[in-house]
Amino acid sequence: MADEEDDYLSMTFDDPSSKPGKETSLQRTQRLKKEAAERGRVPSKKELAEKEKAARDAALATQLDSSNKGAKMMAKMGFKGGALGKAEGARTTPIEVNMKDDRGGIGMDSEKKRKVREAAEQLEDHQKRQKVTEEEYRERTRTEREERRAEGQWWSAIRTLESFETGDTATKNEPGTESENQTDDGKAPASAEVPVDRKPLRSINVLWRPLVKQRREKERERRMRYDFEQSLPSKRDYEDTEAEFEDKVALGTEVEELDDQEKDPELDEYEALSFAERLEKVIKELREKYRYCFWCKCSYPDETMDGCPGLTEDEHG
Repeated sequence: MADEEDDYLSMTFDDPSSKPGKETSLQRTQRLKKEAAERGRVPSKKELAEKEKAARDAALATQLDSSNKGAKMMAKMGFKGGALGKAEGARTTPIEVNMKDDRGGIGMDSEKKRKVREAAEQLEDHQKRQKVTEEEYRERTRTEREERRAEGQWWSAIRTLESFETGDTATKNEPGTESENQTDDGKAPASAEVPVDRKPLRSINVLWRPLVKQRREKERERRMRYDFEQSLPSKRDYEDTEAEFEDKVALGTEVEELDDQEKDPELDEYEALSFAERLEKVIKELREKYRYCFWCKCSYPDETMDGCPGLTEDEHG
């Protein structure tokens, strides 16, 4: 009896619609309603655009054959098939159509691309300029510091060279060291009797000529300012007197013009060097001509300069 009893929990029921056979009236009614609703539905713009694009791509991908209306018209004009043109690898499919969806002009896309490309190039250039590594910054800072230090040493060296060539070397020698620029009676040589400020600028050694040029420029400015202040009769006529003073300065009649206003190619070439190179030249001049070491701060009795560690500051510790 137990085997003959039905197991209702394991029973399955077949879907009547899945069985092949005649369509029922209910199924037919539902199908007709769906088809009518599909035909009556208005497609969206996106669906229409996709449908048009699919149809266009399918038409453009179709090669020319005898069934094509365009091919039939071309055959009447003598076209026998194949590619258009004489070159190998010519086109056998129609040229693609690029649809324009926006309302911009024909060259609008090219102009936008150009602006975007220029903006990208400017951004890249700006990033390159701003991209300074820590090592580059340290190297640049070190170079600038060494250049400023060399500039200060160069000014000190040319003052020392000037003192030797003008005969004033008492403060540049250690006690007990006799200066080479002094005579036996302790007086300066005859060349030192002529004031440096009265000499033509080009006759001065180019190694310390910038020092004299700077000194003369400061003196000229001082004299111009002094003469201007002396020429002021009262505050009331200050503006008129100042205008007259500027006219005199412009004409060169107020202050005596010196020869350092002329072009000096030798000085220009010397000043084009770096401060380290100028310093090296001045130190070499002091050693060879006066046997004086700028780093030791003393003169030596002979050319061997026995006791001097070397030419550079590093050698002197």
